[in-house]
Amino acid sequence: MDLKDLITSIRNYEGITRKNMIKGVTSLLKDSYNITGKTVLGFGDDASAIDIDNQQLLLLATDGMWGKLMEADPRWAGYCSVLVNVNDIAAMGGIPTGMTNVLSVQDKETCKEIMEGVNEGVLKFGVPMVGGHLHPDTPYNALDVAITGLVGRDDVITSGGARVGDQVIVGIDLDGKPHEKFPLNWDTTTFKSSELVQDQIRAMNRIARKHLVTAGKDISNPGTLGTLGMLLEASDVGASIELEKIPRNQSLDWDSWLKIYPGSGFVLTTPEENVKECIELLEEVNITANTVGEIIQDRIFYLSYQGERDVLFDFHKDRIMGVKQEI
Repeated sequence: MDLKDLITSIRNYEGITRKNMIKGVTSLLKDSYNITGKTVLGFGDDASAIDIDNQQLLLLATDGMWGKLMEADPRWAGYCSVLVNVNDIAAMGGIPTGMTNVLSVQDKETCKEIMEGVNEGVLKFGVPMVGGHLHPDTPYNALDVAITGLVGRDDVITSGGARVGDQVIVGIDLDGKPHEKFPLNWDTTTFKSSELVQDQIRAMNRIARKHLVTAGKDISNPGTLGTLGMLLEASDVGASIELEKIPRNQSLDWDSWLKIYPGSGFVLTTPEENVKECIELLEEVNITANTVGEIIQDRIFYLSYQGERDVLFDFHKDRIMGVKQEI
């Protein structure tokens, strides 16, 4: 594998490039997002956080299902709408509490498939779908789900706290397979017990309550390196990463693996003295974890492979989201 070719492929990956509009959208709300004075975090995280005055934060997140996923398998899209939202709350160190949805469908059969998938996800992850809104006559099929969660005010994990010298940990459940109709999804949950799947979510809450990490995100649509890149942007730092240290299922080549959306996967930054305990907590729930590099001052994302080193992103001029987290 040629490192330059891999870097070109990652930089041009749609899962990354489709994030470029986020800065333009969020900048329109910069003067109003905290009008109550209770919004704890700025834009750039997996969930927003509202202070509810009892030493807890209310976490709110939402995700819309990618149109390509909806076209490939509506039932799987319904299931994933639960998975991705639950992981967003977990990434913040929170415990998910409930979801609502907006469902737009062209026909009853598609509606049935989507909601069967949603129900499967609810039963698997143990988070109820408590309401929503239905558009039964749209010229397209779309599903958007919002979720709430709770986290201790001092425990929340943000994207913007990585510090120079922190170690970067990547943890992924390697026991999975590409979904048969949408191979960009690495399915690790449908064939596992609800107990294990929910324990993987709670592991992040345990890490949060122990204050072991400085920053974190769940690996999502941009893949492992794209997700880490968003964390670096939010923290206004760079990183030096060794590709070979990233946990990988050997059935997939590096290019495919780095673009995949795992059922359970996280990127974390932590002081070196906390690395061992972080990895142990993840591996207790079948998430293979390893230190893959270090946070650096310069806002450049370096990637190394077999003795070669090159720039994946230079955040002096490149952007994924382009959003620096304000805390």
